[in-house]
Amino acid sequence: MSFTKINSFFRNLFRREEVDQQLDQEVSSYLAMLADEKMARGMSREDAVRAAKLELGGSDQVKEHVREVRSGAWIESLLQDLRFGWRMILHNPGFASLVVLTLALGIGANTAIFSVVYGVLLRPLPYANGSKLLVLKQQATKAKLENVPFSPKEVFDYRDYNHTLQSVVEYHSMSFLLLGKDSAERVQTGVVSANFFDVLGTRPLLGRTFVAADETEGADAVLVLSYEYWQRHQSGDPNVVGKVFQMNNRPHTVIGVLPPIPQYPSENDVYMPTTQCPFRSRPRTIENRQARMLPAVFGRLKPGVTLQSAQADLSTIARQLESSYPKDYPKEYGYGLAVAPLQDELIQRARLTLIVLLGAAGFVLLIACANVANLMLARVLKRERELAVRSALGASKARLIRQLLTEAVMLALAGGALGLLIAPPALQLLVKFAARFTTRAGEVKIDWPILLFTLLASIVAGILAGFVPAISSGHQITDALKQATGQTTASGSRQRMRAALVVAQVTVSFMLLVGAGLMLRSIVNLQRVDPGFRVDHLLTLRISANFSKYTTNQDFEQLADNVLRRLNVIGGVESAAIVSNYPFSKQGIISGPGNTGIQIEGRLLAPGETPPQIDLTVVSPDYFNSIRQPLLEGRFFTDHDDHKAVIVGIINQTMRRHFWPTEDPIGKRITIDQGQNWIKVAGVVGDAREYGLQHDVLDEIYVPIKQFGGANRLVVRTATDPMSMVPLVRAALHDVDPQLAIDQVDSMDRLEQDSMTSPRTTTMLLGIFAGLALLISATGIAGVMALSINQRAHELGIRLALGQSKSSILQMVVRQGLGLAVIGTILGIVGALALARLLSSLLYQTSPTDVLTYTAVALVFLTAAAISCFVPAHRVTLIDPSQALRQE
Repeated sequence: MSFTKINSFFRNLFRREEVDQQLDQEVSSYLAMLADEKMARGMSREDAVRAAKLELGGSDQVKEHVREVRSGAWIESLLQDLRFGWRMILHNPGFASLVVLTLALGIGANTAIFSVVYGVLLRPLPYANGSKLLVLKQQATKAKLENVPFSPKEVFDYRDYNHTLQSVVEYHSMSFLLLGKDSAERVQTGVVSANFFDVLGTRPLLGRTFVAADETEGADAVLVLSYEYWQRHQSGDPNVVGKVFQMNNRPHTVIGVLPPIPQYPSENDVYMPTTQCPFRSRPRTIENRQARMLPAVFGRLKPGVTLQSAQADLSTIARQLESSYPKDYPKEYGYGLAVAPLQDELIQRARLTLIVLLGAAGFVLLIACANVANLMLARVLKRERELAVRSALGASKARLIRQLLTEAVMLALAGGALGLLIAPPALQLLVKFAARFTTRAGEVKIDWPILLFTLLASIVAGILAGFVPAISSGHQITDALKQATGQTTASGSRQRMRAALVVAQVTVSFMLLVGAGLMLRSIVNLQRVDPGFRVDHLLTLRISANFSKYTTNQDFEQLADNVLRRLNVIGGVESAAIVSNYPFSKQGIISGPGNTGIQIEGRLLAPGETPPQIDLTVVSPDYFNSIRQPLLEGRFFTDHDDHKAVIVGIINQTMRRHFWPTEDPIGKRITIDQGQNWIKVAGVVGDAREYGLQHDVLDEIYVPIKQFGGANRLVVRTATDPMSMVPLVRAALHDVDPQLAIDQVDSMDRLEQDSMTSPRTTTMLLGIFAGLALLISATGIAGVMALSINQRAHELGIRLALGQSKSSILQMVVRQGLGLAVIGTILGIVGALALARLLSSLLYQTSPTDVLTYTAVALVFLTAAAISCFVPAHRVTLIDPSQALRQE
């Protein structure tokens, strides 16, 4: 665009009066010149002026044509449309309020859901070049193990021999005790390579992160605090750097604080270098290729290297390791290595659920748009004479359509603004919901991308809602001018259009209701599942001892004995037990079962056959009695099952059925360490849903704590409300050891309910969307019926005058509305059958084609439709035939 055009654009826009004056002068000068020419040819002045005006075609028309084509005219025209639209909105506040509220519900729901979708799925990682970050996963595909932990030695191999990664860093998480406060505090500690945060590209908020010197032997113990821990436990103290914490019986100096970043694979309070961890730094851990204690390894791609190239490179290393160390990587396990972008790993558990919810919210907005389109169609019908007059005065069809679309978009923008006020309260619930799936939930916020989405959603909603009424406004303008009485009637095409919009609303609403119904049925099925033990009156908690104080297995065994002895003398405690992982624990549900390969005595594996995998749980003797898990065969553990006795185990019913379906399992032996030690089956207990009601029962073996150790969770059977016993239990534990850290205090029945929170919340959100859709659709049906009755008042009056009963007319009108609902329901069934399969992975013992759900939803919808039809149809009984006949 040239400078002259730009100057003309701004001059026309901001100095319009001056430009109009110049236009008046130019037109007047041109008229005078034409008149002078005609006078020179012999005309009188009066005739010359008249002829000049006729030749020009009217000065006002010329001026209007010039205004339409000059630079910036479209903005002036748009401003005129906006001013007129604003007057029309003020002239009909009831109509405008209904439209704004309807769209606000749809846009607000989409804004809230999209905020979570963008923050979790789409927002770039808050790391430097986050798209280059990878997660390395060691797998044993033939054993169906997707994430085998790494040993330090394996990490060194992948770090040293790869050609595609800039760096490879390790990570694992442990719990340590922080001393020096009123009571010991358990802190979750991420143990990482010194360059861990450099590879992530994370700069500290305060202080510094680790350097190579921090990972050398004999270096001072240092810590980096997570942002959340700094805020929660240090009150955001800006002077926290340099503070000394007592951990593992040695001082640790805080050197930095991290910014708020998503932590993966788990959230930690603090971080330390690998050499500061007393377990990771042991020589037997570093040198043992099978000391697999590192659940996550990260890497960063070199510039120009693709994910596929890195996968090929690392897979080559994995094959070389399998070939060089066949005992560590048995071929029957199928060891290998897979890489995945870190961003994909962070969101994989959240993706499907959030997409389903976003789709549901989008459906609600479409239904709202269809409902508003119907309202605006009715509004256009009332304004038909006004539009016809404007057309007769020179307004083009395109200008009329643009004016109606402008009004619709203005209303939609107002709905979007109101939706932004509705979104934040809903967003709080959604963020808590998303946090169950991903650590990226903390990044969810309403910022400029969300505002831009809301703006675009509002404009699109306005266009969708206004398009059909605007297009229909150009029809039958001439007929509207011919109507002498001022009555307006809807054409057949417009009535069909309104009916089609109602059918579309019903179709989409039915699909949403089916989705909510399937999830509800799934929840009902889930709540009927027997957990396999009694969840009432059961207190659960975790205890952490000072590792520096308890250095041997005998120390921990004595601590466990002292803890149980002390708890069992508390009034109101019926029994207590220690377990490595109790059912429904949050960590267990997130991490899933441990996979332990076994070999059964006397059963040889075929060449290439993978050893069976089972889950192993360490328990104290009174565990089964405490949770009321029934004994089916054999015996429970006793205090005599210690390191001096024969190693024994108790299996669950599922494991018995899989491995000894027709044999007596008592006395059978299995090994988990390739025959170095054998575990003799001493009993069989009922199945317990260890990892959530929705998960299948796994092959499980329970082993005694005195023979295996490694348990630090407590279950306490109480005679009263378990939470009321917490102060007494806490005091008893501190009597045993004041340095014991106690956390994760909860009741088993609440843990059971929490395990169903995700599907329950998904069901609730889908139910809310479905309810909104049903409400909007029902009002749409009622609106169509009310307008139809109003337009057919004369016809209905004739029917009444000719003797047709009011009840038969009422039935006829209701059948008309129900016909639309039935068509929409049939189409909704087809659509639901096509889309419900997307929910299959979210359902429990519920088919996506569940007949009962579809039938129930159809009955609910048709009942709501019948009520929506009956309310306006009841007006038929109020029609006075004589008055109705005089209206025509």
